[in-house]
Amino acid sequence: MKRSFILLCFIIPLFLNTSVQKSSEWASLLDDNLSQWENYLSYRHKDNYNGKIPKDSLGNDIKPIGYNKDNTGVFTILNTPQGRVLKVSGEIYGCLFTKKSYDNYHLTLQVKWGNKKYEPRLNKLRDSGILYHSVGEAGVEYWRSWMLSQEFQIMEGHTGDFWCQANSSIDIRSLPSEGIMNRIADEKQDFRTFKSGGDYYCMRSGNYESPNEEWTTIDLICYQGKSLHIVNGKVVMVLKNSRFIQKDGKEFPLTSGKIQLQSEAAEVFYRDIRIKPIASMPKAYEKLFL
Repeated sequence: MKRSFILLCFIIPLFLNTSVQKSSEWASLLDDNLSQWENYLSYRHKDNYNGKIPKDSLGNDIKPIGYNKDNTGVFTILNTPQGRVLKVSGEIYGCLFTKKSYDNYHLTLQVKWGNKKYEPRLNKLRDSGILYHSVGEAGVEYWRSWMLSQEFQIMEGHTGDFWCQANSSIDIRSLPSEGIMNRIADEKQDFRTFKSGGDYYCMRSGNYESPNEEWTTIDLICYQGKSLHIVNGKVVMVLKNSRFIQKDGKEFPLTSGKIQLQSEAAEVFYRDIRIKPIASMPKAYEKLFL
C-alpha cells in the first residue's frame, strides 16, 4: 500500500507537468482541407462602393454569396516544398474564420503578397488583415464582409495598423490626431480611445515589413483585453480595454472570439499559422501596459 502511494505521488505530478507543457504548445491551424476554418463571401465590390448593399441593374439588392460557398476558390491550400501555404485570391470580399473561439493566446504566422489585385484596389495598396475577437454574424461593418472585431491590418507599408470593425472599441498608446492627420501608435504615449463615430483608425509606429517578395512574420498576442501587434519582432502597437459598444451606448468587454483572415481585393499568401494559449502577458511586454 505504501509503495502504491509513493508511486501515485510520483505519477500525479508527472501527469500535471505534462498537461502544462501540452497547454503551452503551438497548434497548427493549417491542414490540406482547411478543416479548422469556415468562410464567408460577400461581394465583388466596385470602385464606386458607398457602404450600402450593392444593387443589380434593376435596382434590386444583391444578396451576399454567404457562408461556406467558396465555389471560385478564393481560399485554397497550396502544397509547396516549404510546406502548406494558404492562398487568398482576394477576388471577392470576405473572410476565412476559425471554427473555434480563442482567448488569451499568441498567434503567429507569415505573410507575403501575390501579384493580382481587383476592384476597388487596382490602383491602391495591397490590403488584407487579421480580425481578432470576432463575434456575431459576418457582414456587419462598412464592407458588409466581416464580423464585429478588432483589426490587425496587413497592408503594404501599413502592416500593424488598427481599425475598429463595426462597433468595436479599444484604447491604444498613440499620439493625438490633428486636423486630417490620423493618430500614430507610440508606446511612450498615453492610451487613447478608438471607436466608431470618433477616431477608429490608428497607424502603426513604424514600417518593419519585409520586401514584397519575402515573408513577413506577424505575431498577435492577446491577454485579458490587452493586445500587441508585432511585425518581424518589432512591437508596432500596444492596445488594451478591448470592448464593443451597443446602440444604447453601453460598453461590454470583447476579449475572445474567432480569428478572421480577410479577402480584400488583393492576392496574399499565408503560411505557418500557429496558435498557443498563454496564462499571462509575456514578461518582456508587461511594462508596455504600466
